Amino acid sequence: MKVGGLGDREVAVEALTEDSTRHWTEPGIYAVAPGVYRIPLPLPNDGLRAVNVYAITDGTELVLIDSGWALDESRELLQAALKAIDADLGDVRQFLITHVHRDHYTQAVALRREFGGRIALGRHEQASLRLSIDPATVELNAQVVGLRQYGAEEVVDALAKMFGGEERLADRNIWENPDEWLTPGPRTVLPGRDLEVVHTPGHTAGHVVFDDGAAGLLFTGDHVLPHITPSIGFQPARVELPLRDFLGSLRLVRARPDRRMLPAHGPVTDSVHARVDELLAHHDGRLAAMGETVANGASTAYEAALRLGWTRRQRKLGELDAFNQMLAVLETGAHLDLLVSQGKLARTEVDGVLRYAPS
Repeated sequence: MKVGGLGDREVAVEALTEDSTRHWTEPGIYAVAPGVYRIPLPLPNDGLRAVNVYAITDGTELVLIDSGWALDESRELLQAALKAIDADLGDVRQFLITHVHRDHYTQAVALRREFGGRIALGRHEQASLRLSIDPATVELNAQVVGLRQYGAEEVVDALAKMFGGEERLADRNIWENPDEWLTPGPRTVLPGRDLEVVHTPGHTAGHVVFDDGAAGLLFTGDHVLPHITPSIGFQPARVELPLRDFLGSLRLVRARPDRRMLPAHGPVTDSVHARVDELLAHHDGRLAAMGETVANGASTAYEAALRLGWTRRQRKLGELDAFNQMLAVLETGAHLDLLVSQGKLARTEVDGVLRYAPS
């Protein structure tokens, strides 16, 4: 295997076979199927460690599904990987983006500025992207509002310490509108290769997956991940019941033909259906556990989150850093709100804090 040096990383300069002998985060380019390649790119200070970008080519034209975070190291690794298939950054004619989070979207913006190429993004991401572009938007404002409604003022304080102040404005320079807003349905991405765009809200309101039925592949973005459950409704524009949307999207994918799963984080796996079944069972269990905390006296999402275990290690909320405490409390609130909508819990608002009780 030929490798080239890039800082302290080694990058394959020829396409590798996708198998289990290398950890999925190891840099390089991996042949997943004829004309389809997986390229893991690094993330900064992120427990996910890497994001998978997928290159689709017919030998003449090149399309990327997701793009990575706009970082110098990520750009260099992407360029090195594409060289292994005799391509370069300027050859990308379109970016199909699963959702608007910066580890999926922002490198497409940077490369479009430099080389051109078109960006396509799900149309239901418009509200969140509008807020991201707006210079008046405070970073994590929607999440802070949610934390306060869920009684988690302590987490708000911890976030302010982590990020150097609660009122930090978000970086506008990395956000731009796409060239096209995606709607569900088939589209030809290369001569002889069609993908179906499937709207899968939940992780974000406009998340989409791309179904390559002819090849038996599903590019699942963050909707279905092999090792973790995605955060629910993590976006600037809040939605009413993101967990309801997410579970509905999982059932939609489950009702479609099974595919080989090409996720944004984690290794390629053989069955989307198998993982969807696990995720549905997981959330059934979490709904029951969170409802039980309310039955046992927890009255806010924060109080419920304090009583639950988090991550595979079942860590206590206080053992998590402030950012992951925020995600945990917001996830708890999403579950409790769904239980309210199902008539299994009652909810009142007292001094701006949502309080839950058995119905």
